[in-house]
Amino acid sequence: MAQRVLILCTGNSARSQMAEGLLGFLSHGSLDAYSAGTKPVGVNPLAIEAMREIGVDISAYRSKSVTEFAGQEFDTVITVCDSAAEHCPIFPGAPERIHWSLPDPAAVTGSYEERRAVFRQVRIELESHLREFLAGVRRK
Repeated sequence: MAQRVLILCTGNSARSQMAEGLLGFLSHGSLDAYSAGTKPVGVNPLAIEAMREIGVDISAYRSKSVTEFAGQEFDTVITVCDSAAEHCPIFPGAPERIHWSLPDPAAVTGSYEERRAVFRQVRIELESHLREFLAGVRRK
């Protein structure tokens, strides 16, 4: 059975959505990746665009509330923002908890190009963290 990984942030609009897509892509589907938010607000179009640039399509993803996953077991829960880390519910089975404090690209103001650049930077940071995570999973 594939390991189940839940990635949480507040809005489930950018960081966690990109991480879900990246984890599925980088693991070649060997892990079951999910994302959710403590206060979901919809998937940000710039997150979809940033992922499309590297060949990962998250256009069909939807913003989900963490309550949709209540009672489900996960091997790992990753929080990608400080607020989600503080408000993360307890999941059965005592999953490994990991926290990465990443800036919210959806909160950035400026020109389209400036905002797009921040989404790209967060995607690059997520990819780096996820590659390290996967290296650890493969060693277990």
